[in-house]
Amino acid sequence: MAVLEQKVIGMTGDEAVAYAIKQVEPDIVAAYPITPQTIIVERFSEYVADGLVRTEFVAVESEHSALSACVGAAATGARAFTATAAQGLALMWEILYIASSLRLPIVMAIVNRALSAPINIHADHSDTMGARDSGWIQLYCENSQEAYDTCIQAWRIAEHPDVRLPVMICLDGFVLSHTLEDIRALPDETVKRFVGTPPEIRVKVEVPAGGGTEIVEVPYKLDPWAPVPLTMGTFAMYDCYFEYKRQQEEGMKAALKVIEEIGREYGQLSGRYYGLIHPYRLEDADVAIVGLGSAMGTASVAVDELREGGYRVGLLRIRCFRPFPVEQVKETLKNVRAVAIMDRAMSFGGPGGPLFMDMAAVFYGEARRPLLANFIYGLGGRDISVVDFKEAVKAIYGDLEAGAVREPMRYVGLRG
Repeated sequence: MAVLEQKVIGMTGDEAVAYAIKQVEPDIVAAYPITPQTIIVERFSEYVADGLVRTEFVAVESEHSALSACVGAAATGARAFTATAAQGLALMWEILYIASSLRLPIVMAIVNRALSAPINIHADHSDTMGARDSGWIQLYCENSQEAYDTCIQAWRIAEHPDVRLPVMICLDGFVLSHTLEDIRALPDETVKRFVGTPPEIRVKVEVPAGGGTEIVEVPYKLDPWAPVPLTMGTFAMYDCYFEYKRQQEEGMKAALKVIEEIGREYGQLSGRYYGLIHPYRLEDADVAIVGLGSAMGTASVAVDELREGGYRVGLLRIRCFRPFPVEQVKETLKNVRAVAIMDRAMSFGGPGGPLFMDMAAVFYGEARRPLLANFIYGLGGRDISVVDFKEAVKAIYGDLEAGAVREPMRYVGLRG
């Protein structure tokens, strides 16, 4: 399939998200403003006011209400979108679990921002890392183009019959949300055709008069007049609650394949493919940098410069953090001797940051495993430079020479 001609538009990351959602035209957008997410819903409300979309925009009194409105809408079959950051996501906490447990395909953009206190409005990943076990798929974007493209793909991922889980699109606050970038946008009609209509789900029903059971396809929504009405959120005692949770995990596992399949299909249209992970110059690498988000663009420059200095180093950007691509990570890093794992969040009192702990779990059972060192960076929006990444890699080479990780957790750019 030939790549389509696309319009180049100068937009910030927030504007790119709003533009993608305009093209999708969901049934409802419910949101409450919070820096640095505000521009997304501000811009989208302008599209609504100007009659450019038929979406119902609901201006609620809090983020808790925003996601609650999305839950109510999605449960009746409507496509629902919201966006938030930091404290806003924290206020949604209760509803995050409800949305995923009801298997509602809500799409939410998170403009990553540090959690207070002290008050900070700049980027780190503490907000979404806190929600990593809430049952939402989490996709972390390196740039605003990827945020635009991921917002379009997210609906297909969330609504897939084998998945049926909500999706977070994560982009770094200010670094992406407020920075102007050339965005290559697909035609409106192409986006609508790609997203399509929500597929039906397969359910097992009893056949009257002792005829056993059969599988039928029905819309996933609350509809008392449907031939096969569904229920959601029933009271579950210990004799069945466990089974519900296991089914959610099966949806997460299925999402790994679905994300890649939809990414390839989108790539045929746009020329831009996004998978679960993005390896860079790892073919012969001794050392790998592993991380998430916008800083990995800076890390790739450090890799190039280190290569010129004789260091065999590569980069692995994790795009899909939940579900975690265990097998892909193991296969990609099977030949490296050491890994510098970059966390833009802390797990207070734990043995390392959230990404580090997942990476340690991935390699724990392997007979041959690389040295793993954790680097905490960029909290509260603190910049990380090419020099910082190069120093982290050189520290890892020192660990290789010593035969052990001398400092399991290091802090990059920390004063004092």
